[in-house]
Amino acid sequence: MTTFASQTYQNEYLAEGATEVNAIVTVTASDGPAMAAGGELPEAVELILLDCSGSMEQPATKLRAARQATCTAIDCLRDGAWFAVIRGTGGADVIFPASGGVIQATEASRDAAKHAVNQLRAGGGTAIGQWLSLARQLFDTRPRAIHHAILLTDGKNESQPAAEFHQQLAACEGQFQCDCRGVGTNWVVQELRAVATTLLGTVDIIPDPAEMEADFRAMTERAMGKAVPAVALRVWTPQGATVKFLKQVAPAIEDLTGRATAVNPLTADYPTGAWGEESRDYHLCVEVKAGPVGAEMLAGRISLMVGDETVSQALVKAVWTDDMALSTRIDQAVAHYTGQAELADAIQEGLEARKAGDEATATIKLGRAVQLATASGNDATTKLLAKVVDVDNAETGTVRLKRQVEAADEMALDTRSTKTIRVNK
Repeated sequence: MTTFASQTYQNEYLAEGATEVNAIVTVTASDGPAMAAGGELPEAVELILLDCSGSMEQPATKLRAARQATCTAIDCLRDGAWFAVIRGTGGADVIFPASGGVIQATEASRDAAKHAVNQLRAGGGTAIGQWLSLARQLFDTRPRAIHHAILLTDGKNESQPAAEFHQQLAACEGQFQCDCRGVGTNWVVQELRAVATTLLGTVDIIPDPAEMEADFRAMTERAMGKAVPAVALRVWTPQGATVKFLKQVAPAIEDLTGRATAVNPLTADYPTGAWGEESRDYHLCVEVKAGPVGAEMLAGRISLMVGDETVSQALVKAVWTDDMALSTRIDQAVAHYTGQAELADAIQEGLEARKAGDEATATIKLGRAVQLATASGNDATTKLLAKVVDVDNAETGTVRLKRQVEAADEMALDTRSTKTIRVNK
């Protein structure tokens, strides 16, 4: 059985008249002895959505790598998990199982699936919304299972109107999680980010098809390790208070604010998807009514909900003081993740300005990103930034835009801009 624990990190002291309360809440899920010893995991459905449009043969190494990576993912499915493989073109169809539904993983079904995958050939267009719509229909056949999909594409969603794509994507929200990967450099980061964000998944680039197999293996193994189908963060705030935002800030930034579902006038639920043995950090910001010096209040309560059961709680407090030494202290975790969020924004805004030809803005934003990444010790992002800018002084953020930048390097920086490093609390 999976158990959950929550811990709050904040400076609860506010200056007289202050109204904003910030806290980092760390949630940790741990497998119990039975699960660690190989206990029974809940029912799971894994779908692989493969782009088989004509461009996947340009070069042919992309489709060959996709077939091999899919076969590896199929081998990673645990016995009894339900699965299917979808061929995505200007439409979508199930290439395995032949019945068109989902099938349980056995030695025989895995072998048959790999045979079907190895017969795949490229041709046609790209309509990602259609792929997602078919996936949703398949997931609906096993409504109580953990639902996860891997989506691979090498191109733009050019075979259907944008409005139709967004409508089909919206219909999938809350129905399954989807990790998205773009191979090569002819796909659009914003499109796959929209899918991953809506469906509580990840997005990344596979610049070299040879890297695909390891990525598919890792995604499938993570999905097979999920033990709790759905966890919600239930946030209560007192009368007169409002949630300014709730964001996941580690291992990656994901704004959950707009996903709130009201439970009652003071309480809302925020979905977080399925959980395995892992830890995540969340940043809650609450606007409260100012209290007099010496007043204390509970500014928020975050409850972890598995169905109707509360499995853990974290409290966010506010205490008003006229002691400046207390009220001006910034909690280390809050400061760290505020900086990581600013880092992600600076990268995305800088790259957008660069594409628009606004070199002055791009230089300022990417310089700020270098400064933030260096100060926080985010070495992975620092290395990615160094492929886009020449750094004269990392501490001051003094940089020069590189004249020649590989498209894959720019897209890697964009897709990975929301990945954060954990704070040493």
